[in-house]
Amino acid sequence: MKRRPTRRLSHDLAPGLTPALALCALLSGALPAHAASHPAGSSAEGRNSSDRYSNSYGTKASYEPGQNPRTYQAVPRGFEPVFTENVSRHGSRAATDSEDGDLVLKLWDRAASEGQLTRAGKEFGPQVRALLDAMAKVGYGNLSGRGRQEIQDTAVRMEKRLPGLFARIAKDGEPIDVVSSGQGRAVDSAGEFATALTEADPALKPLIGPARADEDLLYFHKAAGGAAYRDYIDNDKRLADTLKSVTDQPATHRAAVNVLKKIFKPAFVARISAGEFSDIGSDVDAAEAVYNLYGIAAAMSEESPGGRGWHMERYIAPRDAAWFGYLSDAEDFYEKGPGFADSDITYKMASVLLDDFFKKAEARRDGTSDLGAELRFTHAEEIIPLAALMGLPGSTKPVTAQRPYTYADNPWRGASVAPMAANIQWDVFRKGHTYLVRMLYNEKETAFKQGCRPVAKGSAFYELNELERCFGRTHPTS
Repeated sequence: MKRRPTRRLSHDLAPGLTPALALCALLSGALPAHAASHPAGSSAEGRNSSDRYSNSYGTKASYEPGQNPRTYQAVPRGFEPVFTENVSRHGSRAATDSEDGDLVLKLWDRAASEGQLTRAGKEFGPQVRALLDAMAKVGYGNLSGRGRQEIQDTAVRMEKRLPGLFARIAKDGEPIDVVSSGQGRAVDSAGEFATALTEADPALKPLIGPARADEDLLYFHKAAGGAAYRDYIDNDKRLADTLKSVTDQPATHRAAVNVLKKIFKPAFVARISAGEFSDIGSDVDAAEAVYNLYGIAAAMSEESPGGRGWHMERYIAPRDAAWFGYLSDAEDFYEKGPGFADSDITYKMASVLLDDFFKKAEARRDGTSDLGAELRFTHAEEIIPLAALMGLPGSTKPVTAQRPYTYADNPWRGASVAPMAANIQWDVFRKGHTYLVRMLYNEKETAFKQGCRPVAKGSAFYELNELERCFGRTHPTS
């Protein structure tokens, strides 16, 4: 979760939230029961994203391919692969800064000086300092060892899925284009992917051009095309009120106290909750910091002592991790995902990326491009709105003020929509003048949105001109 000064909570619940009472009632009634029946903490740090505990990690969940490739549908008879394209989130990374560790260590140092640490809490401070040191060594915001491996493995699996395509690319000397957002971890992910691809098939090496950056395409939330979106994030009152209502409720403070009591003795926790250390942070600020460290620890597992993990799950119970994971998901849902039913501001800007998918596939069909593959590397801020725009599984249900986002009645989960190294891939196949497209979402065969007709009922393959019709694109005339 991002902690923004305007959204930090005071010790007492804010008065005057009458417009949001229905929201709070729904949240407090629906989510805890769901969280209890689906615990979200893990006794084994760094479980993969298919694990039942993964929701507590939100979009920090580690990557796991969604399907065994041996179970993919057979390509329709007579069709041969002629092109592939993807967009991938960067791999697991270090935290973007030391803010969370710095905050909680200030409280820890104070408690240590006063003898106010629990038995487990005495080990917490040294573990956090070691984790911060490891992240500083990797570089804040940079790929971790786990993140590099996630990207490398994804590249190798792509080559194995399409051996005929890459053999033809090598034989015919077709170029492979690599493009990123230009941000460090996306640039590094592009490099890791390209290197792994050439190690899997050395004949591809001379065909992979220098990686280029395109912020308008792959960092659109910060580019010119995202101006209206940024205004929404900064100034939309409904968004601010909704997120305040989601977070500022008794369940959040209860979860915060539960987390802090694993580290600090009850009297010290009471002082935090009473606001004695408001210059450092509230009880919720401190518990969020612990949760964020828990979330990032899995990404940094290879940098842990002996590679055995950081064991940050010791400091947050499954139910409390579930709650803070929900709060993180709610923020991403409203700020980047399906959001409010009467607005497309969170995902409309992703049309530039969807348009590029179509353009590259159409150029291959129309003979105006000889690209063998288009490989793109970006961030969760691009993957999440693209999933909503495309109507991918889990991203099809916006909400209203009367029916807000909860785990109980909405399928959106950051851990499945955009885990680390999340990816969307289109494979294009040709037979004569007919071109088929198969989509993989986190390497799982995935149907296109409702209204798009596959070549046969239940098939993962769609004619390209059918997708153009379904997405409202004009089919070029010959």
